[in-house]
Amino acid sequence: MTTPAAAHAATADPSHPAGRFAGRRVLVTGAAGGLGRELVERLRAEGADVVGTDVPGPAVDELGLLAHDLADADALPALVEAVLGRLGGLDVLCNIAGYQRFATVEELDAGLLRRHLEVNAVAPLLLVRAFADALSAAPDGRGNVVTVASISALMGQPYNAAYCASKAAVLLGMRALAVELAARRIRVNCVSPGGIDTPMVQAAAAGLPQDADWSLIAKSQSVIPGFMPPGDVAEAVLFLASDAARSITAANLVVDRGVIW
Repeated sequence: MTTPAAAHAATADPSHPAGRFAGRRVLVTGAAGGLGRELVERLRAEGADVVGTDVPGPAVDELGLLAHDLADADALPALVEAVLGRLGGLDVLCNIAGYQRFATVEELDAGLLRRHLEVNAVAPLLLVRAFADALSAAPDGRGNVVTVASISALMGQPYNAAYCASKAAVLLGMRALAVELAARRIRVNCVSPGGIDTPMVQAAAAGLPQDADWSLIAKSQSVIPGFMPPGDVAEAVLFLASDAARSITAANLVVDRGVIW
């Protein structure tokens, strides 16, 4: 009987003849979005057996993903059971899902702050806790976590306080877990992208306040102009998840086209 992982390995990316992720079991959150979908495709092309999750919606059914709202902590045990039931274990956890909505200081409220924190910070940390035993049991010490933080975790951005706070929280939270989980042979790293050409980022940009002060926004710019294609960030995630990064943990790989402030 041919396993899904073996089937994927047979069609591995020719630029990686052996398939960097042949036989690896991977969970990707936010798998219906631009970056998450790109990452799932690349992982499968390199031999991985992948389970993707996203919030309930047409794309989840279309892509065969597990429906899961990251803000619903009570649903986490069922997700863990479903993922381990499909994969039989876990080698890589990719925290890709995110939430962003610009707001002026007058528009900030507890609900908006909680939504950002729950999706961007609380959920990824709880996912690491939930899958720590499985990742620790991964053969050859290959269990690892890659979480998408953001350059918003590293600088103050106008109209983006909730997002900045949530991404800073997840970045330092993951670094703390990296130190703690090293003894269990689990690597934990982050990728911090700048602007990516994805529906979420486009929708967030379109939601800037009409009276936004563009002199504040223009203070931050990239040396290489324009938004990045999702594949550029996906490659950074793949690198940190692969054996090539086996000596890297508690790192934050910035992929932002040279943002200066």
